[in-house]
Amino acid sequence: MLEPAGLENSIGIISGFYAKDPTDPQWADDAYTREFLSWLQSYYSGGKSSDIFAVLGYDVIQPLIYLLEQCGDNLSRENIMRQAESFHQVRFPWLLPGITLNTSRTDHLPIKEMRETRFNGKTWELLDDLN
Repeated sequence: MLEPAGLENSIGIISGFYAKDPTDPQWADDAYTREFLSWLQSYYSGGKSSDIFAVLGYDVIQPLIYLLEQCGDNLSRENIMRQAESFHQVRFPWLLPGITLNTSRTDHLPIKEMRETRFNGKTWELLDDLN
């Protein structure tokens, strides 16, 4: 999104992120990035790691898999809802350090935190030391 405005004009912009960007060099040696790129090559070889929909699809299916594993053999609506409402500090490799998923009976929004980042002209730098 920053390219049309000019990357040089975007230096210093501050934003919030909760997920790793597999195209960002800071995550090049990260296990998540290697796993995602391997998956992309195996199952969507024409896809690009910069395709936000490929990344998002890969990332958001993981909590669904986790949920179904928590349900075990009981896939009743009641059990699915009970499990979906009981995420507590659940961590996935695609989340930035310090970010976890949490839900409850009254709160179904699993991501409640973001990390502050600043654009340096090429990549987004985390502004704290939670790495």
